[in-house]
Amino acid sequence: MKVLILYYSTFGNVHEMAKLVAEGVKQVDGAEPVIRTVPELMPDSVIQGNKGMKAGKEKQKDVPLVTEDDFRQAGAIALGTPTRFGNMAAQLKNQLDQLSGLWMKGELEDKPVGMFVSTGSLHGGQETTILTSLAPLLHLGMIPVGVPYSNQELFVTKGGGSPYGPGHVAGGDNDRPVDPEESALCRALGKRLATIGSKLQSG
Repeated sequence: MKVLILYYSTFGNVHEMAKLVAEGVKQVDGAEPVIRTVPELMPDSVIQGNKGMKAGKEKQKDVPLVTEDDFRQAGAIALGTPTRFGNMAAQLKNQLDQLSGLWMKGELEDKPVGMFVSTGSLHGGQETTILTSLAPLLHLGMIPVGVPYSNQELFVTKGGGSPYGPGHVAGGDNDRPVDPEESALCRALGKRLATIGSKLQSG
């Protein structure tokens, strides 16, 4: 059972989270994580002119771009994004906007989906970004999955994370590592998506 982990990352933080979500998927027997990214929309001159962005893109140079078949073959999907004024990044939304063909055929219906996000500041819109992202996912017929409070890290996290999904606070310079609590919540989302997806596929 494949779990598509689709993300967009500017400085590489969401990319690191995607790998942690994949670790959680691997904890479920028979589940396979598939990490994919989306096309960049920012001009290359902007990226090359920013040391952090340039380094972040270098880390991700070997990550394949998502295809329609990746969506079709997935039994569950995790979507990762930095926040953009309380909403998902345009790069990720642009990819979702191209799913009309799958939507019209109902091919994404009843697939569990979860979100993970990264912000520069503690109150940078993590929860708002996940909540506003639910609208297109519900239109596609998907089943939202969060991270419940049985994950004790939610009680002690000093960075990101909420019952809506894992979060990371990257800091003003976007270079704060994903901390242990944030990492655990990423793994928890991956494991939960894989578990629920497997149950739904088995009927």
